[in-house]
Amino acid sequence: MYSILIADPIALEGVRILERAGRVRADETITADALRDAISNYDALVVRSRTKVTAQIIDAAKRLRVIGRAGVGLDNIDVDAAKKRNITVVNAPYSVTISVAEHTLGLMIALARFVPQADASLRRGEWTKNKFMGIELQGKTLGIVGLGRIGSTVAPRAISMGMRVFAYDPYITRARALNFGAALMDSLDELLAASDFVSIHTPLLPTTRGLFSDSEFAQMKPDARLIFCARGGVVDEAALLRALESGKLAGAALDVFETEPPGQNPLLQHPRVIATPHLGAMTHEAQTKAAVEVAAQVIAILSRTAGLEVNRDTGKQGNKETGIQGNIAQPAYLST
Repeated sequence: MYSILIADPIALEGVRILERAGRVRADETITADALRDAISNYDALVVRSRTKVTAQIIDAAKRLRVIGRAGVGLDNIDVDAAKKRNITVVNAPYSVTISVAEHTLGLMIALARFVPQADASLRRGEWTKNKFMGIELQGKTLGIVGLGRIGSTVAPRAISMGMRVFAYDPYITRARALNFGAALMDSLDELLAASDFVSIHTPLLPTTRGLFSDSEFAQMKPDARLIFCARGGVVDEAALLRALESGKLAGAALDVFETEPPGQNPLLQHPRVIATPHLGAMTHEAQTKAAVEVAAQVIAILSRTAGLEVNRDTGKQGNKETGIQGNIAQPAYLST
């Protein structure tokens, strides 16, 4: 029987699947030191975003075969260190797509109509309607940077609200972009110059860190608005603050930060910034799908040598080969 450690909270449906495969210990507040000391006793580790699976922790894992991330990104797991130890890393890339796309659109509407600011004003006993004159989305242009799972889900929903959609993604063909109703731009600068709203949907990689800095904000239309629900670090936060303070941008809606929690980040004090604490994937549906998807993959990896077939939706095992190879998950540029 396998030993499985769950180091972050996951949906109960996922826990129940894992319990079919072995002994499960859930320690949702385990510290890095405690995890390093305990990890040698486990065959599988399941995390979300709180736990950082470092090279030091992986080096201490004498029998670990699989690390499961109940979410999309892998930036909290040292994938290279895992690969060197022949430890498979799996995630749930499809689980949060709808939730993050809907959150993106919700932030875009809230930004256009000053919803958080107006709510706070009303709660202070004020009635200052003219202070919160917004804009319509219909007829505006949305530029999507990264037309992967989430970006391609945002596009048709924005179109349904009467928006034009442009996209930039060097790994997407024009024909594929048109499948989602988006016109593919030849360069990021071209997209920025044409968009009233810009929504970023890229993973955090060495090639995307600081992708949006002073030069990119300088290319944007006067009074453009930024929506950022991807990964902290893709946007240079100091450059964003400069663009807001200079009046170059009309506003920004942020769900992610380079450091989380962001502490006394000056962006949070800016009157034209609205923000949420990395809530894009925080729906019951997304968390359940993520837990179930990862749990089934973890069981598949653990059961591979036994020739068992695992149903990826239920985690139940049969007597055929899995067909699930459990390759090291590698995020692709502009693919979230």
